[in-house]
Amino acid sequence: MWYLYGLALLAGIANAIEPGQNATLAKSTGQPMLAGLFCFALAVACFLGAMAILRWYGQPTAERATDVPWWAWPGGILGAAVVLAQLYVSEQVGAAPFLGCVITAGVIGSIALDHYGLVGFERRPAGRWRLLGGVLMVAGVALVAVS
Repeated sequence: MWYLYGLALLAGIANAIEPGQNATLAKSTGQPMLAGLFCFALAVACFLGAMAILRWYGQPTAERATDVPWWAWPGGILGAAVVLAQLYVSEQVGAAPFLGCVITAGVIGSIALDHYGLVGFERRPAGRWRLLGGVLMVAGVALVAVS
């Protein structure tokens, strides 16, 4: 199971690099929305390639699709919002403050999601150490943003 933390760390590194790539693409082309569409088209191509390599084929049944909770479907909208923020905000505020805000908001939001068991997560109480960690992350972002 330890390898999952390694994958999460690699995703974090990718998360730090991606806003700069996307913002540069938007600035260089002069078309932020077109840059966003290119990013998503490339992501779809990567998913299709991974599916072919891993041989994950098959059609979902209508029965399985109807079992999906309503709130699970619009996840792509949230992904688009993140890319739009990368395209328009990251270059203006800088990589560290941008990622600090994104990650800190994600951690604080996830503490609440865990505490209340929302959007499919098991309930995990927001104890004092988790809450202190959230406060320290806010303080850390404030320190990174002021420099």
